[in-house]
Amino acid sequence: MLLKIAAVCLFAILALFSPFVQGQVASVVPEDCLGCLCQASTGCNMTIPCTSGHQYLCGPFLISWAYWADAGKFVLANDDPERKGAFEACVQDAVCAGETVRGYMAKFAQDCNGDGAINCDDYAHLHILGGFGCNAPIAQTPFYQGYLACRNTVQSLSG
Repeated sequence: MLLKIAAVCLFAILALFSPFVQGQVASVVPEDCLGCLCQASTGCNMTIPCTSGHQYLCGPFLISWAYWADAGKFVLANDDPERKGAFEACVQDAVCAGETVRGYMAKFAQDCNGDGAINCDDYAHLHILGGFGCNAPIAQTPFYQGYLACRNTVQSLSG
C-alpha cells in the first residue's frame, strides 16, 4: 500500500508542477513506471543527500551528472544548465528529476531484455546500466528486486 501511495504522490506532483521545468519531453515513461523507478532507487526519498565516494549520485532517482547531461540537462524554471549547482537543484526536485529520467529514456529507449517490446522493464535496465550496456543481467540486484515489487504491486492494484 505504501508503494501505491508513494507512486500516486509522485504522479500528482509531476502533473501539477511539470510546467515549472524547462525543457520538457514527451511522456515516454508512464507515470506508474516513473514511480517504480523512483521507489526502487531510494524509496522515493525526496530528502536524500547526494552521495560521495565511488559515484556522485543525487536525488530520489540517484542520478549522476553524466545521466543528467545525456538526458538534456533539464533545469528548474529560470535556471541555467551551466550554473554550478543546476544539476543538483534539478535532480533533487521531483518534477525536474522525473523529466530527466524521461529525457534519458527518450534518448536511449531500446529493448534491453530482448522480449520484443520497449517498456518499463527496459527502462529499469537503462536506469541502472545506461544506454550502452542495458542488456547485462540485473535481476538479482536490490534495485531490480525493488522495481519488480513495485511493478507487481501497481499491476495488482490497477486491475
